[in-house]
Amino acid sequence: MIAVGDAVPEFELPSSLPTSSGKPGRPLKLSDLRGKKVVLAFYPLDFSPVCSGELSCFRDDLSQFQGVDTEVVGVSVDSAWCHAAFAEKLGLSFPLVADFQPRGGFARQLGFFEEDKGFTSRATVVVDRDGKAAYVKNHGLGTPRDNAEILAALSALR
Repeated sequence: MIAVGDAVPEFELPSSLPTSSGKPGRPLKLSDLRGKKVVLAFYPLDFSPVCSGELSCFRDDLSQFQGVDTEVVGVSVDSAWCHAAFAEKLGLSFPLVADFQPRGGFARQLGFFEEDKGFTSRATVVVDRDGKAAYVKNHGLGTPRDNAEILAALSALR
């Protein structure tokens, strides 16, 4: 599993954001966010009860994350189309990236893919401005993350 201080691997994944044609799937790269702090919020599946509640909490607390110069990015194995529908249903304004093909490829690199289940663990990686992991936690599948804890870790960064 990725550890605090490790460089977070680059990714380029389709997202819930629209392409120039208006369809979901605009590619997002970690390097696009360099210079900002980033919360990578790994979660199992769109539309599942805990994930829906948890991503709604990110939506509700988004101004606090933006207040500490942080971008939130959700990561799961669902497709960009599914992410777009999920984001619309929940009113999410932050991107969800599709770790879809190969299934869980990015999560696997960080040690968060549940091979026996075929989806991503519920985990959080805070990426500092230089692309290194500043906070890493695998929360467990049924346990929602604590945004106050994540915000405290973000506030401690420059």
